[in-house]
Amino acid sequence: MKTLIKLYENRSIENVIAAETFRPEQIIYLCPAEELPGASMRKSLKAHFAARGLQVKLLFKETSIYKADKILKQLKKLTAQYPDCAVDITGGTDAALFAAGMLSSERGTPAFTFSRKQNRFYNILNAPFAEDRICTLNYSVEDYFRIAGGRMRPGRVDNQMLSCHLREFDGFFSVYLRWKREWTDAVVFFQRISQQNEGKPVSLTVSGDSVQKGDHGKKVTAPAEMLRELAELGFLLDLDLSEPKRVSFRFADEQVRFWLRDIGSVLELYIYKACLDADIFHDVVSSAVVDWDSEDSSRAVTNEIDAVAGRGTLPVFISCKTCEIKTEALNELAILRDRFGGKGAKAVAVTSERCGSAARHRAAQLQIAVIDREELEQGKAAARLRVIMKIDDIL
Repeated sequence: MKTLIKLYENRSIENVIAAETFRPEQIIYLCPAEELPGASMRKSLKAHFAARGLQVKLLFKETSIYKADKILKQLKKLTAQYPDCAVDITGGTDAALFAAGMLSSERGTPAFTFSRKQNRFYNILNAPFAEDRICTLNYSVEDYFRIAGGRMRPGRVDNQMLSCHLREFDGFFSVYLRWKREWTDAVVFFQRISQQNEGKPVSLTVSGDSVQKGDHGKKVTAPAEMLRELAELGFLLDLDLSEPKRVSFRFADEQVRFWLRDIGSVLELYIYKACLDADIFHDVVSSAVVDWDSEDSSRAVTNEIDAVAGRGTLPVFISCKTCEIKTEALNELAILRDRFGGKGAKAVAVTSERCGSAARHRAAQLQIAVIDREELEQGKAAARLRVIMKIDDIL
């Protein structure tokens, strides 16, 4: 097969799997008018193939949606022009599938399909190269975004540095769970006592009053016992609580300083480690920022996803909340999953609160799995992720 004829789908990953597996010289995408990709999307597809070591010519042909006779006529013309071709009938409308079936029946043109559910190709007719062939591709988080026409931007977390603290994340989360009611005030305390003047370099050394002004006139007090636990963990160095109404310490590094000044970081770090502990993902990114339009940075529309992990060609998008899960957050997560993961991609909402019935119902409607406080307290996050990625119905 030198030419692959592919029914173009709005599920981006399905547009590249067959090409990367069978590596043709040319791909002809048949696209309904409303799905005809623009210049940016075409460039992203070409960039993806190049990044994966596949130099391939891409052609895009507009086709009918419901007129099987017109699609069949177009397919006959293409197969006559490119006799060494095969048709991937994965996706597409019923009319397109019918036309492809008629083409194979009349001319014996090789036809095959891909089941993402089974992660394998199937020989429909005269395509022995696709006979029960398992897909062995592995996509990085960056790949998922690029395939869909986006681009991964730097997030709030330096993922290369996370390995330096990986062994501490479980202990950090345990501190959080013990002091959950006081956590918000503690974060405000860290923010106030370690404020920096604009333009000045960040200092890791902190010294000040043990009572600081919080929001709306509220005062926040140094959580002495929590500080001692964080010192035992190695997050705080040279902790001194000996002087009345004073406190001093040194953040272990800038990453620790950021985490202790940010309410949600502790849960995000714990889930990042849970993804690694699940031992089924080949790529995990914390704080993944995606730019929806990789071409024009001046008009960038970006979203931050707390964690994204990939298993083969299947991604999981994870949202972490230290508060109750809201409908708006679930809707946003579903949109991101569908846009950058396509059919079969998973979405998980994690909350350190107990998830109410209303939120669970909405999550079920959107096919989003939920991990809540009870499972987190029982240390089941990694096990739940393994289950979510292995079963078909994640509800």
